[in-house]
Amino acid sequence: MKIKNIFLYVFAICSCISCESFLEEDPKALIAPETFYESESDVRQAVVGLYSILKNNSIYGQLGLDLFYDNGADILEPNRAADIIEPIGNYSLNEAIADVSAQKMSVSDTWRDLYRVIYNANIIINRVDGNDAIAADAQLEIIGEVRFIRALCYWHIVNLWGDAPFYTEDLELEEIRILDRTDEDLIIATVLTDLQFAQKYLKSTYSEEQRGRASKWAAAIVEAKVYMQEQQWQSALDKCLEIINESPHRLLSNYADVFDPKNEYNDEIIWSLDFAKDIRGQFEEGTLGADGSYPTVFGNGNWRPSMFAPRLRDEPKNSSERSALENALSERGEAFNGTGLQVASKDFAEKFPENDLRRSINIVDNYLGFELNFPYMGKVWNLDVDDSPRFNHSDNRLIFRLADVYLMAAECENEINGPGNAYQYINEVRERAFETTAEAELSGLSQQQFREAIYDERKWELAGECMRRYDLIRWGILLDVVQNLEYRFWNPDKNIKPWHVKLPIPLQELQTNPNLLESDPTNNGYR
Repeated sequence: MKIKNIFLYVFAICSCISCESFLEEDPKALIAPETFYESESDVRQAVVGLYSILKNNSIYGQLGLDLFYDNGADILEPNRAADIIEPIGNYSLNEAIADVSAQKMSVSDTWRDLYRVIYNANIIINRVDGNDAIAADAQLEIIGEVRFIRALCYWHIVNLWGDAPFYTEDLELEEIRILDRTDEDLIIATVLTDLQFAQKYLKSTYSEEQRGRASKWAAAIVEAKVYMQEQQWQSALDKCLEIINESPHRLLSNYADVFDPKNEYNDEIIWSLDFAKDIRGQFEEGTLGADGSYPTVFGNGNWRPSMFAPRLRDEPKNSSERSALENALSERGEAFNGTGLQVASKDFAEKFPENDLRRSINIVDNYLGFELNFPYMGKVWNLDVDDSPRFNHSDNRLIFRLADVYLMAAECENEINGPGNAYQYINEVRERAFETTAEAELSGLSQQQFREAIYDERKWELAGECMRRYDLIRWGILLDVVQNLEYRFWNPDKNIKPWHVKLPIPLQELQTNPNLLESDPTNNGYR
């Protein structure tokens, strides 16, 4: 499912809305969806449209979910003050700030686009189910894929806001505008049902031209994560072991190879979203210029590597060597032409074990012999000027991989029975991270010590993969961690409050629909 095909899809002008306020869109401005679903091909184009929204800046396209799942914790910081990151990075967030959109990234943008996916997913399911123009087995596969995408979005919504508007029917916009918040437990129950249905009908693998679609194993890992959030440890462990033992995925022997942009569909990756250079889809707010240059309006290509790559003006530490660094990069077909807005945090860089082989790709503080001002996360950047130019990257967006599942299995086993049988899972991940077995293998830990080892191992293994703040929240230790860190220039340790484990519903949504305050007049503690 290459993004290069997205611009062809009629669905982009049918039901996937690109307006500034989704709930305020005039339904008469939409082409009636029932006139579109006349064949299986039409429907599959519509499903591609859902993936395209997931690639928006507000979700997976640039920082998007990174703002809420990784920033404001102990792995990532910007290298300078940045309005995009400050509300969470410095914990200044409030209802009004939640509405402020920077490059199509804000609490409001993420809320709107997640619900945009859900709105369109419900339409597709309604139009496909029982559609005589589509074969019965194709109906089940399509509905399974769409129910996975819907479940993914509701899972994110619950993680970020808790209780939230919830519906699975093909509702009119007037009906959606008056929905109040549904208890998150009820939403999660339906998420699990959707994920189980998806695993029954989604494929285990896809052909090369279909790579980028979610497989049954993507649904399985989300199901396991939900069980872990609910502390249903045995159910979570069973699902993790199913993925480990039955999926086609395997751990690579070299950690750095997992992130090789030339091998983006390697065996460890369970799901990544596909991007392509020089392409803008129908959902993307900006377009490349006629000469292929960077768009004058912020677009929605894969910008994420640029956020992690250095700016030449910031480097090297000895500024008199800047020209020499630029020349050395140029000789390799590379450039420091990123933004530097996502670098390793001060705490992360200082504490990452020196003997851990993963350090060199997570902490890049010297490049080509030049000492750098900031520690960059090389696993995410791509400095290649031809294949991955600034703000126009072909790099896939990694969502889930197998090492995560091994660490999840270790955590679950420890919570159920203690560390005895849990070592096998964590040590499998650590084996490639150290030169010797003695360094890699953990042993002799109490249940609490093993739990704390998991806290650290997930930090070192999964850094920059949109999980850390989510993990700290589900472990109940976000405040303690943030309050005991030293940051470069902001003061999140002083600003963070207990209610920051959730986001506020954006003010414009409350003004459009006052019912959202009925069950919680405090808006998750923000008023």
